Amino acid sequence: MTDENKAGSGPDEPTVPLGGARPGDAADPAAAREPEPVDAAEPADEPVAADGRTEAAADEPAEPAASGSRWRVSGAGAVIGVLLVLLGFTLAVQLKNNSTNDAYATMRQEDLVTILADLDAREDRLQQDITELENSRRELASGASSRDQILKEAQERADDLGILAGTLKATGTGITLRFSDGTKPITAAHLLNAIQELRGAGAEAMQVDGNGGSVRVVASTHFVDSPNGGIEVDGVRLTGPYTITAIGPDDIDVAMKFRGGVVNDVEGDGGNVIVSKPQPVEITTVLPNAPTLEYAKPVS
Repeated sequence: MTDENKAGSGPDEPTVPLGGARPGDAADPAAAREPEPVDAAEPADEPVAADGRTEAAADEPAEPAASGSRWRVSGAGAVIGVLLVLLGFTLAVQLKNNSTNDAYATMRQEDLVTILADLDAREDRLQQDITELENSRRELASGASSRDQILKEAQERADDLGILAGTLKATGTGITLRFSDGTKPITAAHLLNAIQELRGAGAEAMQVDGNGGSVRVVASTHFVDSPNGGIEVDGVRLTGPYTITAIGPDDIDVAMKFRGGVVNDVEGDGGNVIVSKPQPVEITTVLPNAPTLEYAKPVS
């Protein structure tokens, strides 16, 4: 038997396709025509970018960019908040100004004129104060002249206090009052009343003269009738006639002559008094030391 007969006589063996089909594929024509499903778990090949990442990965936004965007939004919100606060403050100030203007708008014209005049007067006073302060500043800035001015003012003040305290002599326009006994003697009350009247008329320095001495009149001077006759002035016994010398205003003599004054009082009690015309006089008697204050103390 030939080889062809052997092949034909034997059972038919399946034929393997040249395309590499597996056995059994040819038995199912439909299966042969349908393509095999792609496994979803296996990702398809994606294009690779130049930096080694895929294009899909390159398209995704980076995380820092997102945080920067959030920061920009927060900054804009802060600016808006500040603008709102400023707007509220401006509205509050405007409302306050409007309320103030309304207060003046409801006032009468006479009241407004009074307020305006008061403001003008206040401005004038302030301008005067400014001028005085500027003058003082210029004087203080002048150096030596300022020092001399201060010393001069201090010396003048010391001289005034010395005259009032009775430790310095004094000269100026004044009068003299000469008291002498009449039908009745001159008493301590007459001299004391005369001193008080002279002080009330503006006398700044006084002294009492008589037989026995001279006494400077100060705030603590006292008068007492002496049991041996005469008048004791600060412990010094004087006898008449008595003379009071006083320095004061040019019209100080007029105050001694009016009804109920020194002249009327002394003459009514039987004494005599002569008032001189205002003229230059001198107060020569001084106290050896300034009075010692026992009770009064300066306020610090």
